[in-house]
Amino acid sequence: MSRYLIAVTSVLLSVVFFHGRLLAEDGYIDVGDKAKLYYEVRGEGPAIVLVHDGLLHRECWDAQWQALAKEHKLIRYDRRGYGKSMASESPYSEVEDLNKLVRKLGLTRASLVGASAGGNLVLEYALAYPADVERFVLVGPIVSGLAFSEHFGARNAAAFRPLAERGDVKATIANWAADPYLTAPGNEAAKKSLRELLEANPQNLTHRNYQRPTRPPAVGKLGEIKAPVLILVGEADIPDVHAHSGAIEAGLRVARRVVLQRAGHLPYLEQPDEFNRRVAAFLSSRKQ
Repeated sequence: MSRYLIAVTSVLLSVVFFHGRLLAEDGYIDVGDKAKLYYEVRGEGPAIVLVHDGLLHRECWDAQWQALAKEHKLIRYDRRGYGKSMASESPYSEVEDLNKLVRKLGLTRASLVGASAGGNLVLEYALAYPADVERFVLVGPIVSGLAFSEHFGARNAAAFRPLAERGDVKATIANWAADPYLTAPGNEAAKKSLRELLEANPQNLTHRNYQRPTRPPAVGKLGEIKAPVLILVGEADIPDVHAHSGAIEAGLRVARRVVLQRAGHLPYLEQPDEFNRRVAAFLSSRKQ
């Protein structure tokens, strides 16, 4: 082997390993029903699992992927039918999917960060496996068992209408990119990222959802959760999300809600520096 190849190999190994421990990892986990979830791991330290919303996939966390990995072991994954993960052809439990990932990676007392519907998944996971959760962050969350307004339903139906009526994915992506609640006015970089993520992963919008609802719903059981919770919601987010966030805060034992300025439903895309600061401080138990 030439000196050049030896040097390159040495550098690559030093990037991947530090004191004999793996710093970066990715792969698939079998969750049954011929389905596999794609996951990525980065960094060292207390573990954080990032759970995406119901529209995007794991790459929505790109602005957190480097910043938070400086002091934490970060894990992000694609839920079934999103990103690189396979869609399911029969009913399944997202709580159990997350549990299988946690078990595969040998995580203990991890902190969870869940966005939108991913926030509800985090709440349901905390109820099912309380010993596994150190603390968690809910971003523009919703909670099962709490109804949505007519306005919320009409807005979602209008955004998806091109896809539902004529299979037009491009127009549907354009609708979501222009939605005034997903990203606040003026956040053009976030709108561009949103569009690009969906254009590269149209299956996020088109896969069929066989997710089994958790029974009983989480809203009536929030008082059972003992872990501290930070709720982050953008000031421009849709009213239903603010209502759900308030109900979640009221139902939890230890929770604090922060409204982020100049942000809508995707503050981790819109105001990443402020978002990262808030999350890092909370997960490190420092004053925010």
